[in-house]
Amino acid sequence: MADTLEFNEIYQEVKGSMNDGRLRLSRQGVIFKNSKTGKVDNIQASELAEGVWRRVALGHGLKLLTKNGHVYKYDGFRESEFDKLSDFFKAHYCLELAEKDLCVKGWNWGTVRFGGQLLSFDIGEQPVFEIPLSNVSQCTTGKNEVTLEFHQNDDAEVSLMEVRFYVPPTQEDGVDPVEAFAQNVLSKADVIQATGDAICIFRELQCLTPRGRYDIRIYPTFLHLHGKTFDYKIPYTTVLRLFLLPHKDQRQMFFVISLDPPIKQGQTRYHFLILLFSKDEDISLTLNMNEEEVEKRFEGRLTKNMSGSLYEMVSRVMKALVNRKITVPGNFQGHSGAQCITCSYKASSGLLYPLERGFIYVHKPPVHIRFDEISFVNFARGTTTTRSFDFEIETKQGTQYTFSSIEREEYGKLFDFVNAKKLNIKNRGLKEGMKQSYDEYADSDEDQHDAYLERMKEEGKIREENANDSSDGSGEETDSSFNPGEEDDDVAEEFDSNASASSSSGDGDSDREDKKPAKKAKIVKDRKPRKKQPESKKGKDPNAPKRPMSAYMLWLNASREKIKSDHPGISITDLSKKAGELWKAMSKEKKEEWDRKAEDARRDYEKAMKEYSVGSKADSHRGERSKKKKKKQEKQVKGKGDKKGATSKSSSSKSPAKGMSDSFKSKEFVSSDESSSAESKKEDSEDEGAASPPPSSEDSASASD
Repeated sequence: MADTLEFNEIYQEVKGSMNDGRLRLSRQGVIFKNSKTGKVDNIQASELAEGVWRRVALGHGLKLLTKNGHVYKYDGFRESEFDKLSDFFKAHYCLELAEKDLCVKGWNWGTVRFGGQLLSFDIGEQPVFEIPLSNVSQCTTGKNEVTLEFHQNDDAEVSLMEVRFYVPPTQEDGVDPVEAFAQNVLSKADVIQATGDAICIFRELQCLTPRGRYDIRIYPTFLHLHGKTFDYKIPYTTVLRLFLLPHKDQRQMFFVISLDPPIKQGQTRYHFLILLFSKDEDISLTLNMNEEEVEKRFEGRLTKNMSGSLYEMVSRVMKALVNRKITVPGNFQGHSGAQCITCSYKASSGLLYPLERGFIYVHKPPVHIRFDEISFVNFARGTTTTRSFDFEIETKQGTQYTFSSIEREEYGKLFDFVNAKKLNIKNRGLKEGMKQSYDEYADSDEDQHDAYLERMKEEGKIREENANDSSDGSGEETDSSFNPGEEDDDVAEEFDSNASASSSSGDGDSDREDKKPAKKAKIVKDRKPRKKQPESKKGKDPNAPKRPMSAYMLWLNASREKIKSDHPGISITDLSKKAGELWKAMSKEKKEEWDRKAEDARRDYEKAMKEYSVGSKADSHRGERSKKKKKKQEKQVKGKGDKKGATSKSSSSKSPAKGMSDSFKSKEFVSSDESSSAESKKEDSEDEGAASPPPSSEDSASASD
């Protein structure tokens, strides 16, 4: 037979809540480790008095009773594991694992038995229900009636707050059954009563959570925080850990008390009590006990008269009363020589302390993460600046903590610490990469998929691509529409014919008149394309190739219907979350298959994009040339109409000398000549119809066009 038995996903019932963890049975005893808090319950084999196997809501359960009256309940076993457990108990603990079934008749009349820390309500020999007396917060009596009040369970949606028992009168003289019932409950109940004097009192201590100044009264079994508005009574049994942490300024000290269950202020729960002390503040303390009592109770850990720093006195008294070690920072030293790192968690700035067995962040909100519950850590690039980085921690339960805005100089020290503790680093690389380039930081979503972040990245890439496409398109249009060489040639071609016609007629003033419209036409031609430039940025070309999808998006499109069929009625948000979990759990080989498909799609996209860009450039050039030609023809037709009268007169003159004599014309003559342009056009058309004279320079220019 094996010397040990181990069970995962076992639930321990503590004060009405079910805490999951791991159970280990060995020759020495029973050990249960809470997955949430890391607290370990160790039951020695010599202390076990009874073991009971029974059917419960989560399958089958094991109830262990010790010789000093404590009861431990563990649920989540399978029915087939009874034989293995029964044989193990016989061989190593010399105990019979008894089978007892609960009574399910539904009767409310029975007998009450007090056994250790349990109140058991039985019908016959079968128990109906059991109440751990440590859950009782108050016990009151009435006529033939006892009322039990319970602590509120913060982990449950619905909590049982009160139970009333009717106790019938008995004929025995001198014994009140109601009072006897109440005394049995109160002897084991978790009822805090501030009776007697406090061992010592610390006045006006600064408390960060809950915020304010409190008087701390130290009693033998609990701690009393007395403030102006609120009072808290904290049993020492709820204290999990004690921390003493130096502030970065080396002038202050944090004293942190971890609590489970937490203290409550309205709907707010405080899992940590954080006190802030100045190193310069001293105190002389006298315990409210005689020296013999102090020696007997604390065995030299405390003395009746003590003096020293205030934080040392508080931590020393708490250590002696709670009987737990005080955790201090280990060998870690940051870039500035401090034992902590300045960072931000959520919206507040604070200090992160690397400890020997975990991390603790103070102070708002306080966070304690043990190494054994960390799945991996991740060094990520800072979101706002390259002078800082983020430190991410993900636990085995899937909870992620991101400590941001850590100075870049802290990277080497923190990396060495994490590496020495053998924590799994998600984006492990060369440490020197930080010194060479900050881009050596891997993306925090390299292996873990976040559906929302993936979508944001895709949209960002599309926007960036659109911006690049629109800037390229506008640049091409500007180059093709504005070409100084071509533009000057067009102007020269258009107005040279008019200039030759005017020179043949010897009209010097008309030559000056012709040059003015040329300047106007050039200005108009420059301005028109620039007005149309923003039109290319209005929208994306629908004929452009679509961007390729990432490996995850290809897999999601192929697997979406399967996920819907496996989870009928799943919402879009839950589907994205579920898809992210499946992608994260997928093996590396399967991911590589989708990476290859994504790479093929990317190559096809680049090839199609090259073909599209070549075609779009050719179309834009053809469109610009056709527009130029059309504008040129319109201006030539307009120029012909304006110069027709002068051209017809110069062509009909026989001798050049006669033309030279008529070269001077007044403004009135020019205006009257232009006003009769319609008649001149009619005469020219008749002359052209009657005979075909030699082609003028005007005709040759139009033919060349």
